[in-house]
Amino acid sequence: MHGKTGCCVPVVNNDLTEYFCDMHIHIGGTRSGKPVKITASRQMTLTSILEEASERKGMDVIGIIDAHSPEVQEELIDLIKSGVALEHRDGGILYKETMLILGCEVEIKEEARGEAHFLVYMPYLREMQSFTTWLSDRCKNVTLSSQRIRTSLNELQSYVEQAGGLVIPAHIFTPHKGLYGNCTDSMAEVLDSAKIWAVELGLSANTQMADQLSELANKTFLTNSDAHSLGKIGREYQSIRMKERSYREWEKAIRRENGRGVSVNYGLQPQLGKYHQTACHSCQSLLPADALGRCPECGHKQIVRGVAARIEELADVPLGTHPAHRPPYVEQVPLEFIPGVGPKLLQKLYDAFGTQMNVLHRVSRNELAVVAGEKIADWIDKARGGRLSVQAGGAGTYGRIVED
Repeated sequence: MHGKTGCCVPVVNNDLTEYFCDMHIHIGGTRSGKPVKITASRQMTLTSILEEASERKGMDVIGIIDAHSPEVQEELIDLIKSGVALEHRDGGILYKETMLILGCEVEIKEEARGEAHFLVYMPYLREMQSFTTWLSDRCKNVTLSSQRIRTSLNELQSYVEQAGGLVIPAHIFTPHKGLYGNCTDSMAEVLDSAKIWAVELGLSANTQMADQLSELANKTFLTNSDAHSLGKIGREYQSIRMKERSYREWEKAIRRENGRGVSVNYGLQPQLGKYHQTACHSCQSLLPADALGRCPECGHKQIVRGVAARIEELADVPLGTHPAHRPPYVEQVPLEFIPGVGPKLLQKLYDAFGTQMNVLHRVSRNELAVVAGEKIADWIDKARGGRLSVQAGGAGTYGRIVED
C-alpha cells in the first residue's frame, strides 16, 4: 500500500491538525552515566533525546518508553522545575517543539509460551511513578529497560486501565520477543484483545502484510522507530490527527474517536528490517521461508524465521484487503539508509533546511540538489516514495539500498 509523500504539518481540517509522532524511543543511560537500555547508546539521555527530536528530527510528539526508570524521572522533574519542560493539563510534557508521552517497555512470559514485549503509556508523571513502584515488586532491576516482570498480561492490562494508561504490543511479528513472532498464534489466547486499541508493526512488516490477520482489522497500526541511538529517531513514524498535542488527544487518536486517528504510516520498506526474511543466525544467508534444521550454507543450527514467513503462516485474509479506517502506508527510506548520506552531509541538510521532517516532506528536489548534489537529491526523492531497490535483511541484520 503506497501513498505519496506530501507536506503534512501543519495541516488543519475541522479543527484537527496533523502531527508527526514517533512513540518508541529508548534511553541508553541516565545523566549520571548509569545504563537504562543496555543495548542503546549512552548518548541517549532524556535531555539529548528531547533536543534531537525537537531541533533536528522535527518530531511533534515522541514516546520515551524508559520513563519508568527513577533517575530518568528525576531528570524530568528537574526540567519541569527549571521551566524548560511543562506538564500539559491533559497529560504529556512539552519540551521546546516536542511533546513527550511517558512510556515503558516490559517483557512478559506467559506459562508455556515465549516472552513478548509490551509498551505501556501513562498520561502524567505521577502515574508513571506509581507504575514504577508496581514494577519494582515484580522485576529484578526497575532502573533498567525492557525488564521481565512477574505478572500476567491480564493483570498488566487491569492495572494500566485503572491508571488511565494504554497497553500496546510492541513489534508484534519479530521473532525476537514479538507477540506473534514468539508468543502466540492469536492475541485473544493471551490477553483481553478488546482492550488493545493499537499494535506496533515493527520494522520488518507493513500494513499490506499485517492486514492479512483478521483479528487486527479493528486495531490502529503504529510505525515507530524503536530507536537505540539518536540517529535512529524518526526512522519510522506516523502522522496523527489531533486537536492539540496532549496525552488525552493522542489516546483519542489511538481509539479513532471524533475524527482523530493515524492519517499516514511512514515506515521502512519491510525488506530493510532486521527480521524480514528467514535467515541463518550465524552466516546471515537468506533462506527459504520454510527452512528448518541446520543452515545449508554453514551448518549452523539456529535458523531465524522471518516476519514475512510468520505472517504467511498466520494469514486468514487475502492480500490487499484492508478495513475502511486503515490509512496509507508510505514506504519511506530514512536519510541514514541512503548511500552517500553521512554525518557531514546530514549536518549540511539540517543547516540548510532545519529538520529531517523538512527534508523528507517539505523541501523540493531542486532545493535538495543545491545542497546535496544531483545524485543524492535523486536518492532522497526516490526514498520519499519508496522507489528505491532493496536487498532484504534477516536474522538481526538490516537490509540495504542497492543500485538499480
